[in-house]
Amino acid sequence: MDGWCLQGLDLHERGAALARLDAAGSLFLGCDLDDASADDLRTRGALLFPAVPDVPVDAYRTVLYSPAELYDGLASAYDQTPDARIYAWARQGGHDLRVTLAQALHDHAIDDALGELVSGLNIVGMMGGHALQRGSSDYAEAAHLGRGLAREGLHVATGGGPGAMEAANLGAYLSKYEDAALTKALELLAATPSFSPAIGDWAAAAFDVLDRWPDGSDSLGIPTWHYGHEPPNAFATQIAKYFTNAIREDILLHVCTSGIVFLPGAGGTVQEIFQDACENYYADPATVASMVLVGREYWTEVVPVWPLLAALAKGRSMESVVHLVDDPADVAALLRV
Repeated sequence: MDGWCLQGLDLHERGAALARLDAAGSLFLGCDLDDASADDLRTRGALLFPAVPDVPVDAYRTVLYSPAELYDGLASAYDQTPDARIYAWARQGGHDLRVTLAQALHDHAIDDALGELVSGLNIVGMMGGHALQRGSSDYAEAAHLGRGLAREGLHVATGGGPGAMEAANLGAYLSKYEDAALTKALELLAATPSFSPAIGDWAAAAFDVLDRWPDGSDSLGIPTWHYGHEPPNAFATQIAKYFTNAIREDILLHVCTSGIVFLPGAGGTVQEIFQDACENYYADPATVASMVLVGREYWTEVVPVWPLLAALAKGRSMESVVHLVDDPADVAALLRV
């Protein structure tokens, strides 16, 4: 078993088979083993990482989250859901090394599961403000753009939260349905415009849309419990939720190999723009990914990111893939597929 890595497996009935194998050099992450098998494997050179007790997460999970898993129990109250309970636990951790170790192991497992998902996909990122409310024209515009990119064969990825991120995941989810479905969904969601003051009502409205239009197209959300006040949106069918925001931000930008679209946003979106710009600035020309900022007035006057970004890109290999547009219809042609 030299080089084998077994993760999150129930091996109670596999003791005899394991005993016949050379265990030296193998790695067991959070596997269920009887005591005799565990002792035998250690004696013969295996490295065993046991399950982490008394934590509300599986530190060795092998798959990403689903909206249904994170929001299980929503019918009773949001604070009874795994998402809320995990956030509450994370906030109480302080400098307890058991807590921080469990979180680090969990984020490593999410990395692994996400890597398996994104392999071979043409992923386009859509970044934008979390405060964008349902029912607004900008929310609808983001949803239509997400749907359009998904219909181009791109796999939409967002920061997984509310606002523009939710709108993009919503549009991608409904991309296989007729146009009238998105129009109706936007109308239904507008009745609960924000996750504040009641996350439960906001999330329940999303699940009503999912129930009405089941089995939509896949898209990705990469949120974080670091921003626990921002709940994950239910329209990302695959959710890679992290504890450490710095890792989450880097991974979110890294997986978007077909480029990133930046809708109007505030501090978080600006951070993502320049973090992505830094990657492109030093990247090999073959790996530079498109950056498309949507909203000329916003990015040149309200939050004047564009002049600095254009100056940074000038003369570099990234210059040809950095764009500023007003019409979302122009976005798809500027992305690298």
